[in-house]
Amino acid sequence: MSEVVNAAVEKLSEKIDSFDSSAKFVITGEGAIMIDEGGVRPAEDGEEAEVTLTASRETFEGIMDGSVNPTTAFMTGKLALDGSMAVAMQLGQKLS
Repeated sequence: MSEVVNAAVEKLSEKIDSFDSSAKFVITGEGAIMIDEGGVRPAEDGEEAEVTLTASRETFEGIMDGSVNPTTAFMTGKLALDGSMAVAMQLGQKLS
């Protein structure tokens, strides 16, 4: 598992204590993170979620530190979304 994913799991765990849906965040070239009712953890290969968000390491780190707005990243193509927009919006509320 990459250090980027491990650090992201730790940081996301501080922000999200529970999440009723399931979301997977893929960090290109690094790995993936699963967020669901069980908490935040590195994602297993092939693990499915209601929404999958994909971004570069730089974009992901910017979203985490607040320097990148997730909506702007999505609108400019830096953040890809596959699945439920409603679940993505729920996740966004948890991160703000």
